[in-house]
Amino acid sequence: MRKVTAGLFTSVDGVVQDPYEFQYDSFDDELGAGMGAFMARTDTVLLGKNSYLEWPAHPEDPFGQWINPIEKYVASTTLGDDLAWENSTRVPGDLDDFVRGLKQRDGADIAVCGSISVVRHLLFAGLLDELQLMVHPAIAGSGRKLFEPTDPATRLRLVDSTVTSKGNVVSTYARLDA
Repeated sequence: MRKVTAGLFTSVDGVVQDPYEFQYDSFDDELGAGMGAFMARTDTVLLGKNSYLEWPAHPEDPFGQWINPIEKYVASTTLGDDLAWENSTRVPGDLDDFVRGLKQRDGADIAVCGSISVVRHLLFAGLLDELQLMVHPAIAGSGRKLFEPTDPATRLRLVDSTVTSKGNVVSTYARLDA
């Protein structure tokens, strides 16, 4: 069965929105290598509407070279079926059912890129196999956080953790009940 994974850049104070505002001086070679490994083991991407609308990546950018041709599914109830970004398809019907079916297909890992609401939904639905948090040594001060005070109590287990040369803490978690 394929794994559904998500990797989010975060500040020490838990902000995951607009990481370019706090990660610019702490992104290092180790994070770059980790991103390369993440991309190499992934052949399908899940996106929420906002990430889809914000991200059509530039072809000269290494991330753009990876994500532009890859199979992308967009979780949205308001976008139409005619999506302009190459290899993009709107998730038909229920997201949970779609992801369960996607996990059963042949292929490599499925990555949720950006898309805070999709990451949260799949984690609490028990469909996210791994959550990688890349904590930058910075306090963002404001912005959307991954978790809310009203979230259900959820136990995680640490799968892997490392500290990079610029002080980023990269921790990968899975649900304890998985």
